[in-house]
Amino acid sequence: MSRIYWDTMVFVYLIEDHPEFGSKVRRIYERMLERKDTLCTSTLTLGEALVGSIKGSDASLAKKLKAALNSDEVELLPFQAKTAEIYAEIRATFPVKSPDAIHLATAAETRADIFLTNDTHLHRLTIPGIQFIAGLDGVIF
Repeated sequence: MSRIYWDTMVFVYLIEDHPEFGSKVRRIYERMLERKDTLCTSTLTLGEALVGSIKGSDASLAKKLKAALNSDEVELLPFQAKTAEIYAEIRATFPVKSPDAIHLATAAETRADIFLTNDTHLHRLTIPGIQFIAGLDGVIF
């Protein structure tokens, strides 16, 4: 069993059944269920994921996103004082945007085994507290 942190777009790809990445994410998710991995993400993910549905006035999509992220299968992690300190270290050390640093800090604070993202610029980073940053190529699953 591993603790696996998903970046926002990974959830969006799954819920919206993205034409290129939807099936890949579904396979990863099914493998995680088989292995009894813990799926976690930041509360920031909920806000980021809802932006598109709010802009597009898509209440049905917003409802799906909320249901998925508030389910018992996802551990929503808060941004706390310790997370803010890790965030500051990441922002001071690496050229990453604030939302990415929040996700990385949240994953690091909770000692994620794997940080799953489709942002290739994050794959090369080594963040204390995160064992491995992986992409959607399926190599680790």
